[in-house]
Amino acid sequence: MLLAIVNLAFLIGAVLFARGLSLLSSPETARKGNIYAGAIGMGLAILGALFFPMDVPNNYLWIVAGLIVGGGIGYYVSYKVKMTAMPQMVAIFNGLGGACAVLLAMVEFNNYYLAEIPDGGTGALVSSALALIIGGVAFTGSFVAYAKLEEFIKDNFLVIPKYHHILNITLLLVLLGFTAWLVYLGPEGEMWMALVFMGIALYYGVSFVVPIGGADMPVVIALLNTFSGLSAASAGLIYNNKIMVVGGLLVGASGVILTVLMCKAMNRSLLNVLIGGFGGSAAGGKKGAQGEMVIKEVALNEAAIQLNYSKSVVFVPGYGLAVAQAQKVCKEIEDILEANDVEVRYAIHPVAGRMPGHMNVLLAEANVAYPKLLDLDEANAYLANADIAVIVGANDVVNPAALDDPSSLIYGMPILRVWDAKHVIVLKRSMRPGYAGIENPLFFHPKTHMLFGDAKDSLTKLVTELKAL
Repeated sequence: MLLAIVNLAFLIGAVLFARGLSLLSSPETARKGNIYAGAIGMGLAILGALFFPMDVPNNYLWIVAGLIVGGGIGYYVSYKVKMTAMPQMVAIFNGLGGACAVLLAMVEFNNYYLAEIPDGGTGALVSSALALIIGGVAFTGSFVAYAKLEEFIKDNFLVIPKYHHILNITLLLVLLGFTAWLVYLGPEGEMWMALVFMGIALYYGVSFVVPIGGADMPVVIALLNTFSGLSAASAGLIYNNKIMVVGGLLVGASGVILTVLMCKAMNRSLLNVLIGGFGGSAAGGKKGAQGEMVIKEVALNEAAIQLNYSKSVVFVPGYGLAVAQAQKVCKEIEDILEANDVEVRYAIHPVAGRMPGHMNVLLAEANVAYPKLLDLDEANAYLANADIAVIVGANDVVNPAALDDPSSLIYGMPILRVWDAKHVIVLKRSMRPGYAGIENPLFFHPKTHMLFGDAKDSLTKLVTELKAL
Protein backbone atom coordinates (compact mmCIF):
# COMPACT_ATOMS: atom_id res chain seq x y z
CA MET A 1 0.00 0.00 0.00
CA LEU A 2 2.77 2.41 0.97
CA LEU A 3 4.69 1.61 -2.21
CA ALA A 4 1.60 2.34 -4.31
CA ILE A 5 1.14 5.74 -2.62
CA VAL A 6 4.81 6.59 -3.12
CA ASN A 7 4.68 5.65 -6.81
CA LEU A 8 1.52 7.76 -7.22
CA ALA A 9 3.35 10.73 -5.66
CA PHE A 10 6.26 10.16 -8.06
CA LEU A 11 3.87 10.01 -11.03
CA ILE A 12 2.09 13.23 -10.07
CA GLY A 13 5.45 14.89 -9.42
CA ALA A 14 6.74 13.85 -12.86
CA VAL A 15 3.60 15.24 -14.55
CA LEU A 16 3.98 18.51 -12.66
CA PHE A 17 7.66 18.68 -13.70
CA ALA A 18 6.68 18.40 -17.36
CA ARG A 19 3.83 20.88 -16.98
CA GLY A 20 6.08 23.32 -15.13
CA LEU A 21 8.74 23.18 -17.86
CA SER A 22 6.13 23.91 -20.53
CA LEU A 23 4.97 26.97 -18.57
CA LEU A 24 8.56 28.19 -18.23
CA SER A 25 8.68 28.69 -22.01
CA SER A 26 6.89 32.04 -21.69
CA PRO A 27 7.62 34.95 -19.30
CA GLU A 28 3.87 35.37 -18.82
CA THR A 29 3.49 31.89 -17.31
CA ALA A 30 6.99 31.32 -15.89
CA ARG A 31 5.95 32.08 -12.31
CA LYS A 32 3.26 29.37 -12.44
CA GLY A 33 5.83 27.01 -13.95
CA ASN A 34 8.12 27.53 -10.98
CA ILE A 35 5.26 26.82 -8.59
CA TYR A 36 4.21 23.63 -10.37
CA ALA A 37 7.65 22.20 -11.12
CA GLY A 38 9.71 23.64 -8.27
CA ALA A 39 7.35 23.85 -5.33
CA ILE A 40 4.57 21.28 -5.73
CA GLY A 41 6.29 18.73 -8.01
CA MET A 42 9.57 18.70 -6.12
CA GLY A 43 7.73 18.68 -2.78
CA LEU A 44 5.88 15.51 -3.78
CA ALA A 45 9.12 13.97 -5.07
CA ILE A 46 10.88 14.66 -1.76
CA LEU A 47 8.00 13.23 0.30
CA GLY A 48 7.89 10.16 -1.91
CA ALA A 49 11.64 9.63 -1.52
CA LEU A 50 11.38 9.99 2.27
CA PHE A 51 8.75 7.26 2.57
CA PHE A 52 10.08 4.99 -0.19
CA PRO A 53 10.30 1.45 1.28
CA MET A 54 13.93 0.38 1.82
CA ASP A 55 15.70 -2.63 3.24
CA VAL A 56 17.73 -0.43 5.60
CA PRO A 57 16.31 2.12 8.07
CA ASN A 58 16.28 5.77 6.99
CA ASN A 59 18.20 8.25 9.12
CA TYR A 60 15.51 10.91 9.25
CA LEU A 61 17.46 13.14 11.64
CA TRP A 62 20.22 13.71 9.04
CA ILE A 63 17.67 14.07 6.24
CA VAL A 64 15.56 16.68 8.05
CA ALA A 65 18.68 18.55 9.17
CA GLY A 66 19.91 18.63 5.57
CA LEU A 67 16.54 19.88 4.33
CA ILE A 68 16.46 22.67 6.90
CA VAL A 69 20.05 23.80 6.32
CA GLY A 70 19.93 23.48 2.52
CA GLY A 71 16.46 24.99 2.23
CA GLY A 72 17.38 27.87 4.52
CA ILE A 73 20.54 28.70 2.58
CA GLY A 74 18.70 28.39 -0.75
CA TYR A 75 15.87 30.66 0.38
CA TYR A 76 18.24 33.28 1.78
CA VAL A 77 20.49 33.31 -1.29
CA SER A 78 17.63 33.42 -3.80
CA TYR A 79 15.92 36.21 -1.83
CA LYS A 80 19.06 38.34 -1.47
CA VAL A 81 20.72 37.76 -4.85
CA LYS A 82 20.88 40.76 -7.17
CA MET A 83 19.67 40.40 -10.74
CA THR A 84 23.22 41.05 -11.94
CA ALA A 85 24.38 38.01 -9.97
CA MET A 86 21.61 35.67 -11.18
CA PRO A 87 23.90 33.91 -13.71
CA GLN A 88 26.46 33.31 -10.96
CA MET A 89 23.75 31.83 -8.72
CA VAL A 90 22.58 29.53 -11.51
CA ALA A 91 26.19 28.41 -12.04
CA ILE A 92 26.59 27.63 -8.33
CA PHE A 93 23.30 25.70 -8.20
CA ASN A 94 24.33 23.67 -11.27
CA GLY A 95 27.68 22.98 -9.62
CA LEU A 96 26.14 21.87 -6.33
CA GLY A 97 23.79 19.53 -8.21
CA GLY A 98 26.83 17.96 -9.85
CA ALA A 99 28.59 17.75 -6.48
CA CYS A 100 25.66 15.76 -5.07
CA ALA A 101 25.98 13.25 -7.91
CA VAL A 102 29.72 12.92 -7.27
CA LEU A 103 29.16 12.28 -3.55
CA LEU A 104 26.46 9.68 -4.21
CA ALA A 105 28.69 7.92 -6.73
CA MET A 106 31.61 7.84 -4.28
CA VAL A 107 29.35 6.46 -1.53
CA GLU A 108 28.34 3.64 -3.87
CA PHE A 109 31.95 2.94 -4.84
CA ASN A 110 32.75 2.84 -1.12
CA ASN A 111 29.91 0.38 -0.48
CA TYR A 112 31.00 -1.72 -3.43
CA TYR A 113 34.69 -1.98 -2.53
CA LEU A 114 35.04 -1.37 1.21
CA ALA A 115 31.71 -2.44 2.68
CA GLU A 116 31.72 -5.52 0.42
CA ILE A 117 28.20 -5.02 -0.95
CA PRO A 118 28.76 -5.82 -4.65
CA ASP A 119 25.08 -6.68 -5.22
CA GLY A 120 24.57 -4.03 -7.89
CA GLY A 121 26.83 -5.71 -10.41
CA THR A 122 27.80 -4.11 -13.71
CA GLY A 123 24.75 -1.82 -13.81
CA ALA A 124 25.64 -0.22 -10.47
CA LEU A 125 29.25 0.35 -11.55
CA VAL A 126 28.26 1.94 -14.87
CA SER A 127 25.61 4.15 -13.23
CA SER A 128 28.08 5.27 -10.56
CA ALA A 129 30.75 6.00 -13.17
CA LEU A 130 28.33 8.07 -15.28
CA ALA A 131 27.20 10.03 -12.23
CA LEU A 132 30.85 10.64 -11.32
CA ILE A 133 31.89 11.83 -14.80
CA ILE A 134 28.88 14.03 -15.56
CA GLY A 135 28.57 15.30 -12.00
CA GLY A 136 32.29 16.08 -11.84
CA VAL A 137 32.13 18.15 -15.03
CA ALA A 138 29.01 19.96 -13.77
CA PHE A 139 30.63 20.62 -10.38
CA THR A 140 34.06 22.01 -11.22
CA GLY A 141 32.98 23.36 -14.62
CA SER A 142 30.18 25.39 -13.04
CA PHE A 143 32.48 26.90 -10.47
CA VAL A 144 34.95 27.88 -13.19
CA ALA A 145 32.02 29.51 -15.01
CA TYR A 146 31.14 31.30 -11.76
CA ALA A 147 34.71 32.55 -11.44
CA LYS A 148 34.62 33.84 -15.02
CA LEU A 149 31.28 35.60 -14.48
CA GLU A 150 32.60 37.23 -11.31
CA GLU A 151 35.77 38.11 -13.27
CA PHE A 152 37.97 36.26 -10.80
CA ILE A 153 39.26 34.56 -13.95
CA LYS A 154 39.74 36.96 -16.85
CA ASP A 155 39.89 35.51 -20.34
CA ASN A 156 42.33 38.14 -21.58
CA PHE A 157 44.93 36.93 -19.06
CA LEU A 158 44.48 33.23 -19.76
CA VAL A 159 47.08 31.46 -21.86
CA ILE A 160 45.34 28.52 -23.50
CA PRO A 161 47.55 26.13 -25.52
CA LYS A 162 46.61 25.97 -29.18
CA TYR A 163 45.79 22.27 -29.00
CA HIS A 164 44.05 22.34 -25.63
CA HIS A 165 41.06 20.52 -27.12
CA ILE A 166 43.30 17.49 -27.69
CA LEU A 167 43.94 17.38 -23.92
CA ASN A 168 40.18 17.46 -23.30
CA ILE A 169 39.54 14.64 -25.76
CA THR A 170 42.33 12.63 -24.13
CA LEU A 171 40.87 13.18 -20.66
CA LEU A 172 37.44 12.06 -21.85
CA LEU A 173 38.90 8.91 -23.40
CA VAL A 174 40.80 8.20 -20.17
CA LEU A 175 37.56 8.52 -18.17
CA LEU A 176 35.72 6.17 -20.52
CA GLY A 177 38.63 3.75 -20.38
CA PHE A 178 38.64 3.94 -16.58
CA THR A 179 34.92 3.09 -16.58
CA ALA A 180 35.50 0.02 -18.75
CA TRP A 181 38.43 -1.04 -16.54
CA LEU A 182 36.38 -0.79 -13.32
CA VAL A 183 33.53 -2.74 -14.88
CA TYR A 184 36.01 -5.40 -16.04
CA LEU A 185 37.58 -5.71 -12.56
CA GLY A 186 34.22 -5.75 -10.76
CA PRO A 187 34.60 -6.56 -7.05
CA GLU A 188 38.33 -7.08 -7.61
CA GLY A 189 38.81 -3.33 -7.95
CA GLU A 190 39.95 -1.07 -5.11
CA MET A 191 38.75 2.21 -3.63
CA TRP A 192 41.91 4.09 -4.61
CA MET A 193 40.94 3.53 -8.24
CA ALA A 194 37.61 5.28 -7.66
CA LEU A 195 39.43 8.19 -5.96
CA VAL A 196 41.78 8.58 -8.95
CA PHE A 197 38.75 8.34 -11.22
CA MET A 198 37.08 11.16 -9.27
CA GLY A 199 40.21 13.34 -9.44
CA ILE A 200 40.43 13.02 -13.23
CA ALA A 201 36.70 13.77 -13.61
CA LEU A 202 36.97 16.93 -11.48
CA TYR A 203 40.04 18.11 -13.40
CA TYR A 204 38.28 17.44 -16.70
CA GLY A 205 35.47 19.78 -15.61
CA VAL A 206 37.98 22.59 -15.10
CA SER A 207 39.82 21.89 -18.35
CA PHE A 208 36.50 21.64 -20.21
CA VAL A 209 35.26 25.15 -19.28
CA VAL A 210 38.49 27.16 -18.96
CA PRO A 211 38.92 27.83 -22.71
CA ILE A 212 35.31 28.99 -23.09
CA GLY A 213 34.48 32.57 -22.25
CA GLY A 214 33.39 35.94 -23.48
CA ALA A 215 30.34 35.90 -25.71
CA ASP A 216 29.81 32.15 -25.27
CA MET A 217 28.99 32.22 -21.54
CA PRO A 218 25.18 31.85 -22.07
CA VAL A 219 25.89 28.63 -24.00
CA VAL A 220 28.11 27.36 -21.18
CA ILE A 221 25.42 28.05 -18.56
CA ALA A 222 22.83 26.14 -20.61
CA LEU A 223 25.24 23.25 -21.25
CA LEU A 224 26.22 22.91 -17.59
CA ASN A 225 22.53 22.93 -16.69
CA THR A 226 22.21 19.93 -19.02
CA PHE A 227 25.05 18.14 -17.23
CA SER A 228 23.46 18.88 -13.85
CA GLY A 229 20.22 17.24 -14.96
CA LEU A 230 21.95 14.23 -16.48
CA SER A 231 24.04 13.73 -13.34
CA ALA A 232 20.80 13.65 -11.30
CA ALA A 233 19.36 11.07 -13.71
CA SER A 234 22.52 8.94 -13.40
CA ALA A 235 22.28 9.11 -9.60
CA GLY A 236 18.63 8.06 -9.91
CA LEU A 237 19.73 4.96 -11.80
CA ILE A 238 22.00 4.02 -8.90
CA TYR A 239 19.08 3.91 -6.46
CA ASN A 240 16.38 2.92 -8.96
CA ASN A 241 14.62 6.19 -8.09
CA LYS A 242 12.21 6.88 -10.93
CA ILE A 243 11.50 10.49 -10.03
CA MET A 244 15.22 11.34 -10.02
CA VAL A 245 15.59 9.74 -13.43
CA VAL A 246 12.54 11.50 -14.89
CA GLY A 247 13.36 14.88 -13.33
CA GLY A 248 16.99 14.67 -14.34
CA LEU A 249 16.15 13.71 -17.91
CA LEU A 250 13.62 16.56 -18.19
CA VAL A 251 16.22 19.06 -16.98
CA GLY A 252 18.85 17.54 -19.23
CA ALA A 253 16.59 17.55 -22.29
CA SER A 254 15.47 21.14 -21.71
CA GLY A 255 19.12 22.13 -21.26
CA VAL A 256 20.03 20.49 -24.56
CA ILE A 257 17.22 22.36 -26.35
CA LEU A 258 18.29 25.65 -24.77
CA THR A 259 21.94 25.01 -25.69
CA VAL A 260 20.98 24.37 -29.31
CA LEU A 261 18.87 27.54 -29.38
CA MET A 262 21.74 29.57 -27.93
CA CYS A 263 24.13 28.20 -30.54
CA LYS A 264 21.62 29.01 -33.28
CA ALA A 265 21.27 32.54 -31.93
CA MET A 266 25.05 32.94 -32.19
CA ASN A 267 25.26 31.16 -35.56
CA ARG A 268 27.81 28.71 -34.17
CA SER A 269 28.02 24.96 -33.78
CA LEU A 270 28.30 23.53 -30.28
CA LEU A 271 31.61 21.92 -31.28
CA ASN A 272 32.94 25.33 -32.31
CA VAL A 273 31.97 26.78 -28.94
CA LEU A 274 33.62 23.96 -27.02
CA ILE A 275 36.96 23.92 -28.83
CA GLY A 276 37.18 27.50 -30.12
CA GLY A 277 38.69 29.35 -27.18
CA PHE A 278 38.07 33.04 -26.62
CA GLY A 279 39.51 36.20 -25.14
CA GLY A 280 41.77 38.86 -26.57
CA SER A 281 40.72 41.81 -28.67
CA ALA A 282 39.91 42.67 -32.23
CA ALA A 283 40.46 45.81 -34.15
CA GLY A 284 37.64 47.84 -35.59
CA GLY A 285 36.05 51.27 -35.71
CA LYS A 286 35.43 54.02 -38.22
CA LYS A 287 38.33 56.28 -39.04
CA GLY A 288 38.08 60.05 -39.04
CA ALA A 289 39.70 62.43 -41.51
CA GLN A 290 42.94 62.39 -39.55
CA GLY A 291 42.98 58.60 -39.23
CA GLU A 292 41.55 58.73 -35.71
CA MET A 293 38.30 57.20 -34.51
CA VAL A 294 35.70 59.91 -33.90
CA ILE A 295 33.33 59.79 -30.93
CA LYS A 296 30.32 62.12 -30.75
CA GLU A 297 28.60 62.83 -27.43
CA VAL A 298 25.04 64.02 -26.87
CA ALA A 299 23.80 66.36 -24.14
CA LEU A 300 20.95 65.23 -21.88
CA ASN A 301 18.55 67.96 -23.01
CA GLU A 302 19.29 67.19 -26.66
CA ALA A 303 18.67 63.48 -26.10
CA ALA A 304 15.40 64.26 -24.31
CA ILE A 305 14.20 66.45 -27.19
CA GLN A 306 15.05 63.75 -29.75
CA LEU A 307 13.16 61.12 -27.78
CA ASN A 308 10.16 63.33 -27.08
CA TYR A 309 9.64 64.27 -30.74
CA SER A 310 10.20 60.82 -32.18
CA LYS A 311 7.49 58.53 -33.49
CA SER A 312 9.16 55.27 -32.48
CA VAL A 313 11.92 54.43 -29.99
CA VAL A 314 13.63 51.08 -29.45
CA PHE A 315 15.46 50.35 -26.20
CA VAL A 316 18.22 47.73 -26.45
CA PRO A 317 19.01 46.41 -22.95
CA GLY A 318 22.24 44.66 -22.01
CA TYR A 319 24.26 43.63 -18.99
CA GLY A 320 24.94 47.29 -18.16
CA LEU A 321 21.21 47.74 -17.55
CA ALA A 322 21.33 44.91 -15.03
CA VAL A 323 24.42 46.29 -13.31
CA ALA A 324 22.85 49.74 -12.94
CA GLN A 325 19.44 48.28 -12.00
CA ALA A 326 17.97 50.77 -14.46
CA GLN A 327 15.03 48.74 -15.77
CA LYS A 328 12.39 50.58 -13.71
CA VAL A 329 13.67 53.99 -14.79
CA CYS A 330 13.61 52.72 -18.36
CA LYS A 331 9.96 51.78 -17.88
CA GLU A 332 9.27 55.26 -16.51
CA ILE A 333 10.69 56.79 -19.69
CA GLU A 334 8.52 54.42 -21.71
CA ASP A 335 5.41 55.67 -19.87
CA ILE A 336 6.34 59.33 -20.46
CA LEU A 337 7.03 58.80 -24.16
CA GLU A 338 3.87 56.77 -24.77
CA ALA A 339 1.82 59.48 -23.07
CA ASN A 340 3.22 61.72 -25.81
CA ASP A 341 2.21 59.21 -28.55
CA VAL A 342 5.72 57.81 -29.01
CA GLU A 343 5.73 54.07 -29.71
CA VAL A 344 8.26 52.23 -27.53
CA ARG A 345 9.60 48.72 -28.02
CA TYR A 346 12.47 46.66 -26.58
CA ALA A 347 14.91 44.71 -28.76
CA ILE A 348 15.99 41.52 -26.99
CA HIS A 349 18.96 39.57 -28.29
CA PRO A 350 18.88 35.88 -27.25
CA VAL A 351 22.30 36.08 -25.60
CA ALA A 352 22.07 39.59 -24.14
CA GLY A 353 23.33 39.61 -20.56
CA ARG A 354 25.14 36.67 -19.00
CA MET A 355 22.51 33.95 -19.29
CA PRO A 356 19.52 33.03 -21.49
CA GLY A 357 16.43 35.13 -20.72
CA HIS A 358 18.36 37.56 -18.51
CA MET A 359 16.86 40.70 -20.10
CA ASN A 360 13.33 39.26 -20.19
CA VAL A 361 13.43 38.68 -16.44
CA LEU A 362 14.77 42.18 -15.76
CA LEU A 363 12.10 43.89 -17.83
CA ALA A 364 9.33 41.70 -16.43
CA GLU A 365 10.45 42.85 -12.97
CA ALA A 366 9.79 46.43 -14.13
CA ASN A 367 6.31 45.45 -15.44
CA VAL A 368 7.20 45.98 -19.09
CA ALA A 369 4.43 44.39 -21.17
CA TYR A 370 5.60 41.16 -22.79
CA PRO A 371 4.25 42.04 -26.30
CA LYS A 372 6.67 45.00 -26.35
CA LEU A 373 9.66 42.66 -26.19
CA LEU A 374 10.85 41.93 -29.73
CA ASP A 375 13.04 38.94 -30.56
CA LEU A 376 16.02 39.26 -32.88
CA ASP A 377 14.23 39.04 -36.22
CA GLU A 378 11.26 41.17 -35.13
CA ALA A 379 13.59 43.76 -33.64
CA ASN A 380 15.71 44.09 -36.78
CA ALA A 381 12.59 44.55 -38.91
CA TYR A 382 11.31 47.19 -36.46
CA LEU A 383 14.66 49.00 -36.23
CA ALA A 384 14.64 49.64 -39.98
CA ASN A 385 11.78 52.13 -39.47
CA ALA A 386 12.59 53.38 -35.96
CA ASP A 387 13.56 56.95 -35.22
CA ILE A 388 15.93 56.25 -32.32
CA ALA A 389 17.65 53.16 -30.94
CA VAL A 390 18.73 53.61 -27.32
CA ILE A 391 21.46 51.18 -26.28
CA VAL A 392 21.41 50.68 -22.50
CA GLY A 393 24.46 48.70 -21.50
CA ALA A 394 24.50 46.36 -24.50
CA ASN A 395 27.75 45.91 -26.38
CA ASP A 396 28.64 42.69 -28.19
CA VAL A 397 25.08 42.06 -29.41
CA VAL A 398 25.11 45.37 -31.35
CA ASN A 399 28.66 45.10 -32.67
CA PRO A 400 28.78 45.48 -36.50
CA ALA A 401 32.11 43.61 -36.54
CA ALA A 402 30.02 40.42 -36.32
CA LEU A 403 28.88 41.16 -39.87
CA ASP A 404 31.81 42.75 -41.63
CA ASP A 405 35.05 41.84 -39.82
CA PRO A 406 36.18 38.22 -40.43
CA SER A 407 38.99 38.69 -37.89
CA SER A 408 36.52 39.48 -35.08
CA LEU A 409 35.94 36.86 -32.40
CA ILE A 410 32.17 37.24 -32.83
CA TYR A 411 32.15 37.21 -36.64
CA GLY A 412 29.08 35.42 -37.96
CA MET A 413 26.96 35.94 -34.83
CA PRO A 414 23.52 37.42 -35.66
CA ILE A 415 23.23 40.83 -34.03
CA LEU A 416 20.78 43.69 -33.63
CA ARG A 417 21.23 46.12 -36.53
CA VAL A 418 20.67 49.23 -34.43
CA TRP A 419 22.38 51.50 -36.98
CA ASP A 420 19.40 50.93 -39.29
CA ALA A 421 17.45 53.36 -37.07
CA LYS A 422 17.67 57.05 -37.94
CA HIS A 423 19.62 57.86 -34.78
CA VAL A 424 21.51 55.81 -32.18
CA ILE A 425 22.14 56.84 -28.57
CA VAL A 426 24.51 54.64 -26.55
CA LEU A 427 24.41 54.81 -22.76
CA LYS A 428 27.74 53.57 -21.43
CA ARG A 429 30.07 54.21 -18.51
CA SER A 430 33.19 54.32 -20.65
CA MET A 431 34.71 53.06 -23.90
CA ARG A 432 35.66 49.80 -22.20
CA PRO A 433 34.99 46.69 -24.38
CA GLY A 434 32.09 44.36 -23.64
CA TYR A 435 32.28 40.89 -22.13
CA ALA A 436 33.77 39.39 -25.29
CA GLY A 437 36.71 41.79 -24.83
CA ILE A 438 36.55 43.34 -28.32
CA GLU A 439 36.17 46.86 -29.64
CA ASN A 440 32.79 48.00 -30.99
CA PRO A 441 32.83 50.06 -34.22
CA LEU A 442 29.23 51.12 -33.52
CA PHE A 443 30.53 53.74 -31.09
CA PHE A 444 32.20 55.53 -34.01
CA HIS A 445 29.31 55.19 -36.46
CA PRO A 446 28.08 58.47 -38.03
CA LYS A 447 24.58 57.93 -36.57
CA THR A 448 25.83 57.20 -33.06
CA HIS A 449 26.00 59.62 -30.14
CA MET A 450 27.40 58.56 -26.77
CA LEU A 451 25.86 59.42 -23.40
CA PHE A 452 28.49 58.53 -20.81
CA GLY A 453 27.69 57.73 -17.20
CA ASP A 454 25.88 55.24 -15.00
CA ALA A 455 22.83 53.99 -16.92
CA LYS A 456 20.39 54.52 -14.05
CA ASP A 457 21.71 58.00 -13.31
CA SER A 458 21.62 59.01 -16.99
CA LEU A 459 18.08 57.66 -17.46
CA THR A 460 16.91 59.38 -14.27
CA LYS A 461 18.22 62.70 -15.58
CA LEU A 462 16.50 61.99 -18.89
CA VAL A 463 13.23 61.56 -17.00
CA THR A 464 13.72 65.02 -15.46
CA GLU A 465 14.49 66.55 -18.85
CA LEU A 466 11.48 64.87 -20.50
CA LYS A 467 9.13 66.09 -17.78
CA ALA A 468 10.45 69.61 -18.25
CA LEU A 469 9.57 69.70 -21.96
